[in-house]
Amino acid sequence: MAITLTDVAADRAKKFIARRAGVTLGLRLAVRVSGCSGLSYAVEFADKAEPGDVEFDDRGVRIMVDHESLIYLDGTRLDYVRKGMKEGFKFDNPNAKDKCGCGDSFNV
Repeated sequence: MAITLTDVAADRAKKFIARRAGVTLGLRLAVRVSGCSGLSYAVEFADKAEPGDVEFDDRGVRIMVDHESLIYLDGTRLDYVRKGMKEGFKFDNPNAKDKCGCGDSFNV
């Protein structure tokens, strides 16, 4: 089981975490029931470890994922992209079978 970051995503995550120095441990990734395809991704700051979290460290960034979300996210690579006026983390998820037209939700 693994979740990895591209160099660009790791650099961006480190900058975001540094702004919250002393408060944030890393990133929390999750899957929520939402969107037109059924599931959507969530990226939040992880200020503490929660019971049942699975932790990864990639390129110096601590990543926490709840056990239920890990079923959907295992093998995912997180990138950070800028497209037009929109920028943010992009999930390259090998488990996703289909995604909606806007790319914000997926199904397995």
